[in-house]
This record gives sequence, C-alpha cells and structure tokens, in this order.
Amino acid sequence: MTGVAGFIGSHLAEELIKRGHKVIGIDSFTDYYPRTIKEVNIRNLIKSQNFNFLERDILDLDLVRLMKGVDAIFHEAAQPGVRKSWGANFSTYVRDNILSTQALLEAAKKSSLRYFVHASSSSIYGNSETYPTKENTIPKPISPYGVTKLACEHLCSAYLNGFGLPVTILRYFTVYGPRQRPDMAFNRFIQSMLIDESITVYGDGLQTRDFTFVSDVVEANMLILENEIYDGIFNIGCGTRATINDVIEILKNLTGKDIDVEHTNSEKGDMKHTCADITRARRILKFRPKIGIREGLSREIEWLRTHTRL
Repeated sequence: MTGVAGFIGSHLAEELIKRGHKVIGIDSFTDYYPRTIKEVNIRNLIKSQNFNFLERDILDLDLVRLMKGVDAIFHEAAQPGVRKSWGANFSTYVRDNILSTQALLEAAKKSSLRYFVHASSSSIYGNSETYPTKENTIPKPISPYGVTKLACEHLCSAYLNGFGLPVTILRYFTVYGPRQRPDMAFNRFIQSMLIDESITVYGDGLQTRDFTFVSDVVEANMLILENEIYDGIFNIGCGTRATINDVIEILKNLTGKDIDVEHTNSEKGDMKHTCADITRARRILKFRPKIGIREGLSREIEWLRTHTRL
C-alpha cells in the first residue's frame, strides 16, 4: 500500500490486517502537513507482525522486486489539495501523482498481481452538468490537482488496455472522519469550535458536497477483494449532499458552540457541487454506505477531543 501513513491509507491498512492480510506499507512523509500526525496514524500498525513499513519515495524503490509475491496494490499515495496545486507547486503534483502512478503501473505489468486498486477523486469531474454524477460523465477538472488525478486514471486505463493489468479505480467523494488531514474543512472547523475560535468559510457556504465517512471508503476497497473485481471505475460516496452551512449548523449543535462564521472569497479550483451516483458501486460491489453525516461528524469530534492539536 502506498500512502500508508495518510488519513485513508492508515485506516485501510488497519482493516486489511484485521482481516488477516499482510501489508507492506510505503510512505515518504512528504511535508504537505506535519510528519508527527502521520507517525500517530501508523503507531498501531507498526506494532503488528503482519505489517512491514518502508519510509521511501515510490520513485526511489525497486518496485519490480518489491511486488514479487504481492497479490494486490492499493495506491493511496498522492499530493493532495486543490488550492495548493496552482503555479510553481504543480511540478510536485506531476511528480507525486502522475509519475509515481506510472512507475507503479510499469512495475506491475511485470508482476503477477491480482488487483491494482487506484484511489482517484471526485475532483476529476469539475463542475458537472448533472447531479448525482455518473461514472460515464465526461470529466472536466477545474484545478491542476484534478488534472493530475485524471491523468492518473488515463494511465491506469492505458495499462489495463495495453497489458491487461487488473486495475480498478475508486473515485472518492470528500472523505472525512478520524485522522482527517488538518487542512481539510471539517478538521479545521471542529478544532476551532473546541477552543471557541471563529471559523472561516471559502465562499457563501452554499456549495454542496457528498461527504463520505472514512470507514465506508475502507469498506469499498475491501469489497474489491471480496467480490473479486479486477477492473472498472466506481464512484464512492453516499449519494447525498449537504451544504457547508448545513454542516456548520450540525457541528454547532454537536459541540454546543455557537461560534462566529466569517466568509471569504471562493478559491480557484473549488467545485460548486459534488454528488455521487453510486448505482454502479451498489450493483457490482454491493457497496452500501452506512455512516450518515451527523453520526460521522460526531465520531470525528470525539476523536479530535482526545487528540492534541498536532
């Protein structure tokens, strides 16, 4: 698994080990957010005899050798963030998203892999013309980050068609929950509320998102193995959406904090709306999201209450 010390990767690795699998986890501890947070994410993993951790850059590894005897690759590593992907930072996104994905695929074609599961993003859709958005919607990313994630998808499709690699693409829709990255909205909002600080919202707060709890995303990955799915593209979301303003009201209610909300200009590359049509994932993967927004936010609040601000 790549990106094993990240938000989603660490949860996924824990579940794989819980279900009896052995995991080789790779992470280079990029400086997008503090290393200490990622070290906390994997502190339970490294205690397991079924977990082998490599602190390495994907592009510096002998991937062909590493893949010998491996049944599945879960490619969770990526340089995240829409707002930071503009300008000079774009070269980092090209390297850590596109080039790293190509290196994994190139090595994988020489292996006996049964599964290559690639983590993609709803950002590839941009401002879609229809909601809920189906997988066959023409992608029109509106941020450099989204462009790189779409490029990764095209690479996956090229290696599937050219070499028969068993590539499955999961398009995640706004994942949240315990261990969420510190730059993400829910984490920022909750942290501020718990210490009675005002929060800042980009835009008018009327933008909507299909918010997906991390355990549901993990389950979607597990279903790839359970159902022996070797290729395809699937939206992974809840199939519903809420405004940012709705979320803030729920958080105020859950925390008991009626804090001030400040609005600032929208950021370039931020999509106005997202909502996943998960019909295909329901039918083929038997995917059934279980955690609604109120329960999910309650769980994230509880987790943040018990962890220091890192």
